[in-house]
Amino acid sequence: MGTEPLNGRLAGYQPFVLGAFRIVLGLLFTSEGAATVFGVLDRKASPVGDWPFWYAGVIELVCGVLVLLGVAARSAAFLCSGIMAFAYFTEHQKDGLFPLQNGGLAPVLFCWGFLMVVVFGPGALSLGGLARRNRATADNNVGVPNPVV
Repeated sequence: MGTEPLNGRLAGYQPFVLGAFRIVLGLLFTSEGAATVFGVLDRKASPVGDWPFWYAGVIELVCGVLVLLGVAARSAAFLCSGIMAFAYFTEHQKDGLFPLQNGGLAPVLFCWGFLMVVVFGPGALSLGGLARRNRATADNNVGVPNPVV
């Protein structure tokens, strides 16, 4: 170990930890949506068009996949955070103020986790970032002839 403070040594890992956090968060949220829409993972499917549960399930499924892959992650995470706040205040808070009282721990954690992705971005390992890097590389190589092999 060197004399560099712990913060300095860990700073290089930050994009990868944030990316891993986004992937796990997106996977968990996608599984919630799949369970609601398709009735998998020991859960009964919500009837098509059943307000608000089926619609929330579709948003969880679609936006969860977008967050998982890191495609339009900030926008998708914003929508995910919002529906979790909606779920907490409309379905859980009527049973008590605190999440441990009202069974709303998952919506609160999802809400704040997605808000973190909105603020800090998708981190490393995102398809959106890969597409941006490929586009930037292509833009930098405009007018450069390809070598003949």
